[in-house]
Amino acid sequence: MPALSLNFSQDEYRQRLVKTRRAMEIAGVDVIIVSDPSNMAWLTGYDGWSFYVHQCVVVGPDGDPVWFGRGQDANGAKRTSYLADANIIGYPDNYVQSTERHPMDYLSARLADLGWADKRIGVEMDNYWFSAAAFASLQKHMSNAQFSDATALVNWQRAVKSPQEIDYMRKAARVVERMHAAIFEKCEPGYRKCDLVADIYSAGLRYDETLGIGGDYPAIVPLLPSGTDAAAPHLTWDDQPMKAGEGTFFEIAGVYKRYHCPLSRTVFLGKPTQVFLDAEKAVLEGMEAGLEAAKAGNLCEDIANAFFTVLKKHGISKDNRTGYPIGLSYPPDWGERTMSLRPGDKTVLEENMTFHFMTGLWMDDWGFEITESIVIGANGPECLADVPRRLHVKD
Repeated sequence: MPALSLNFSQDEYRQRLVKTRRAMEIAGVDVIIVSDPSNMAWLTGYDGWSFYVHQCVVVGPDGDPVWFGRGQDANGAKRTSYLADANIIGYPDNYVQSTERHPMDYLSARLADLGWADKRIGVEMDNYWFSAAAFASLQKHMSNAQFSDATALVNWQRAVKSPQEIDYMRKAARVVERMHAAIFEKCEPGYRKCDLVADIYSAGLRYDETLGIGGDYPAIVPLLPSGTDAAAPHLTWDDQPMKAGEGTFFEIAGVYKRYHCPLSRTVFLGKPTQVFLDAEKAVLEGMEAGLEAAKAGNLCEDIANAFFTVLKKHGISKDNRTGYPIGLSYPPDWGERTMSLRPGDKTVLEENMTFHFMTGLWMDDWGFEITESIVIGANGPECLADVPRRLHVKD
């Protein structure tokens, strides 16, 4: 087997485990079953497109974590995680999408072998990768265990980024800069959206000799609705040509070693309407106010309140949050699913927390996005990417 090349030092992985166990103690659990693939990767380094089947990392009271997944994916765990072979458990393939048995049946037996069948066990009840059937199986086969909800327990430990994580996000920012440059170069009336998305992927993935890196796949596909479709924030693309007289927002992310830097810009083909010019003015002014509040010691809601106050002054109402934490992620979402930049969220901002400052507006018949990915600093934020912060107009 080739020599293992980890994305982080063994010491960093150990520190993450210490933080997680401290949080487990506070939560009153002895064992956690972590099925969020971002948390699995953060704890062990495991990186594979295997989250469509049941898998998890189990953190017990002591020792290294245990990786559990489909047998054929065990070799991936050996090649991407720091775990010893003894801590990698693959289940037989007849457990995959079976109506007769469930992978959690097999995990329950292995946890019993480890002496954990009667422990206080936390599970991530509310995430995309842990099903009701998985929980029912665990309850059935570990009737002496005490189960509790550990959703986001690990996610919260990821909130403050290490220097190496910030470095990866800065590299992702260089990638997203290249992606937006390709958009503005190629975007014009008559150019088919499917071809434009191909250009976006090419710019986001190809090796760059100057940067010395290639990109990774994003947790969310490019979002680029045009005209009245831009009233819906999460539409993707079709094979139709782009049209003059329409605005299109492009919500994309550069990715490096699974670390994301989302960034949105809006392109208008032709002379922009007053609606777009007014939206640009309000959003840019609001962003400046929000960025001024994005410093350690302030609260998540301080950023949101500053932004929303400016929008209100301009007569614009935004009834959704204006940002969320980002970093390491897998489909279907590049957010970290913890705090939010919204009124009422009183989470204290700390240095090296990272957010997508999502100032998007989605109105009845138009949409507009100019966003920034930021790193919280002592005296203000670092904007990771350097793409002109304005409405991009192309005749």
